[in-house]
Order: sequence, then C-alpha cells, then structure tokens
Amino acid sequence: MRDYALINKLVIENLKHRWVRTLLSAAAVGTQATMILTIVGLSYGTLDDMASRSRGAGADIMVRPPNSSIIGLSGAPIPQKVLDYVRTLPNVDIATGTTIYSIGGANSVTGVDLEAFSQMSGGFRYLEGGPFRNPDDVIIDDYWARQNGLRVGSKMSFMNREWNVAGIVEPGKLSRIFLPIGILQDLSANTGRLTSIFIKLKKGTDVQSSVKSVRESLPGYQVYSVEEYASLISINNVPGLKAFIYVVIGISVVVGFLVVFLSMYTAVLERTREIGILKSLGATPAFILGVLIRETTVLALIGSAAGIGLSYVTRWAIMTYVPGSLTQSIVPSWWPVAILVSLVGSLLGALYPGYKAARQDAIEALAYE
Repeated sequence: MRDYALINKLVIENLKHRWVRTLLSAAAVGTQATMILTIVGLSYGTLDDMASRSRGAGADIMVRPPNSSIIGLSGAPIPQKVLDYVRTLPNVDIATGTTIYSIGGANSVTGVDLEAFSQMSGGFRYLEGGPFRNPDDVIIDDYWARQNGLRVGSKMSFMNREWNVAGIVEPGKLSRIFLPIGILQDLSANTGRLTSIFIKLKKGTDVQSSVKSVRESLPGYQVYSVEEYASLISINNVPGLKAFIYVVIGISVVVGFLVVFLSMYTAVLERTREIGILKSLGATPAFILGVLIRETTVLALIGSAAGIGLSYVTRWAIMTYVPGSLTQSIVPSWWPVAILVSLVGSLLGALYPGYKAARQDAIEALAYE
C-alpha cells in the first residue's frame, strides 16, 4: 500500500510541477475525444433531425420511388398520376406530394402544395411574415434564417434566381426552404413529377394494414409508415458513414499515440536524474514503469473529460452559427468509446518511453546533465 501511495504522490507532484506540459498533453488527448464525439454527434444529429422533420409532415404513410435510397435528397421520378391514384384509395383522408431539388452540398429546397400540406401537418407556425403571395416568394425556417442572417423581405439566391423571403417558420416540418411545388417543378424540369407522396389516413384506420394495401396497389414503390421510415434513418443505413466514423477513430488513436509518445519521451529525458535517484534508492523497473503508466492514465482521463466537455462547446457553436446546415447531438453512449480510445492511444504512446525509463542505468542517469 505504501508503494501505491508513493507512486500516486510522485505522479500528482510531477503533473503539478510541469503543469504547462500537463495541460498541453491533456488538451491534445481531449482534442481526439472531441473529434470522435463531434463526428458521431453530427452523424446522429443530422439523421435524427431528418427523421424528426419527416414526422413533422403529419402523415401516416410515405411513398418513395422504386430503388431510392433511404436518405435520397433530390430527384422527382414519381408521376403526378400516381398521387391522383393514391387519393382514390380506401381510407385516404389527405394525400400530397413534394418535390425536392438540391441547391448545393447537403442543402435542398422542397416544393409543397401549401394548402394540402397545411391540412396534413397542421400548418406552419410563422415567426415572421406569412405564406407565399408572389411567384418569387420563398418560405424558410428559423434555423436557415439565423444561419444566413435573413429576415422577411430579405433576398436570397439559388437556382440562378433571386427570391424574396415571405415567411420565417418554426423548424421541424420536412425542410429548411420551401417553394410552391409547381414553380419548383417547372424550374427543375420536373413538371408534373414528385419526389415523395405523403398520406394521412382517416381517423381510426389501422396504419400497418393500410401500408400493406398501398404496397399492393403500387408494386415496386417503397411504401412505409412514417414511423417505420424514421426508424430506418440511422447510421447503419447510410452507406459509408459507419466506415467514416471508424476512420476518424483510427486517426484519433494515432493522434493520441503520437502526442503521448512525444510527451512521455520528453518527460523521461527531463527526469533522467530523477529516475537515477529513484533507482539508486532501490526503485525497481516495475516501479518506474508504474509511475509513467499512471501518469499517462491520469492525463488520458483528464483529456477525455475535457474532450466530453468540449463536445458541448462544438454543439453550441454549430447550433449557433450553422444550425441550418448541421445538427449535432450529444451521444452519451459514445463517451466510454471516446475514453477508451484516448486511453489506448495514450498507453500505446507511453510504452516505449516507459520501457526506456525502466531500463536506464542508475549511474548513467545520475551522471546525466
């Protein structure tokens, strides 16, 4: 027990004495934890936001084109006649279609039949302005308005045209930017064609049996309950996303290894005489190695805690400055992963310096200048 107490005291005193190196090393370890948690948070947050906005349409059933991906952003391969047919199906109360057009990056504009969409979803809650009045009017949500510094009456450009912001609405209904569906279809060369169809059933209708009925009526089309569709918007169903996260984790391990290796190697050189004194007093190689391993573990844990804290900072920055393009969630289930990655990378980085310190000759160490 006395050996453990002595080791712990040596670790704490060394970290306090070299506080600048301690802070820099912990910050570097924290950066890798923040990188992991931010990437994971952006992945989960963006997908959760997409699922939430799908639910915001107020529909019970969603019809998507044949062979389309779960998170496809644009394209309009569904003929208008399919929507007309859906409206004749049993137990359909309201059916409306949307057309989506990409305007760069992950951003898109959604064309809606405002009257039918309002009946289905309960309508937009306008924070400023109101619905479309003129052919060049656009409705945006509050996130997009804040990100781009827009107000009612502001001008914005996309699709080689200038648009007037007619209304700013509460986020959470399908999209960030809305146009009248007919105008978007004409401008995108998709006249009479849709990206998705949303169906609201009559009260008391069983959703699952209706999904089965619509699938039978529209062979080849992808038909989901909105809740089922939202549940499919996950990391496992996005091609390449999980691999990308693993690459980030791998890079983080390398970063942690290099940072701690440099820090511990420098520490061993700085403490050569100190190690010689300890060995001359009878300290074993295991004792010396134990000091450095514990020091590394403390640095990794401090850095991990800092990294978790910094993930809240990155979330605040994203939701403050770019809420219309990115959404970051805090994912506590990944905290143990970030801590483990930081710890493994750090301990790997400490192995050689620790071995070098443990193998030092006491006489040579005492003679070191």
